[in-house]
Amino acid sequence: MTAPGEPWRRTSDGVVVACRLTPRGGRDAIDGVAELADGSLVLAARVRSAPQGGEANQALCALVADRLGASASQVRVVIGLKSRVKQVAVSGDPAPLIARLKALSPRR
Repeated sequence: MTAPGEPWRRTSDGVVVACRLTPRGGRDAIDGVAELADGSLVLAARVRSAPQGGEANQALCALVADRLGASASQVRVVIGLKSRVKQVAVSGDPAPLIARLKALSPRR
């Protein structure tokens, strides 16, 4: 269940995080929680990679895995492969994953 004001939700095998990805963003970084025009919340992320051949999606998965202390095989884009707004699933124990998400995602 998603708590108010959080762009992630707990699942039976981890968490799913709503992300807005900026490819060719100059650096690989998570910039915090942002609100989209429709009022939905996302984790704002940027990567250096271009959005060609899935490179930006792979870079996003690697970035999320690194920041959450997960292995690359535990992170995958489940919705939005060709969109800037994506749903990224991270498998593992949800409690520590959510704690790490809260620690690295100040509200913008």
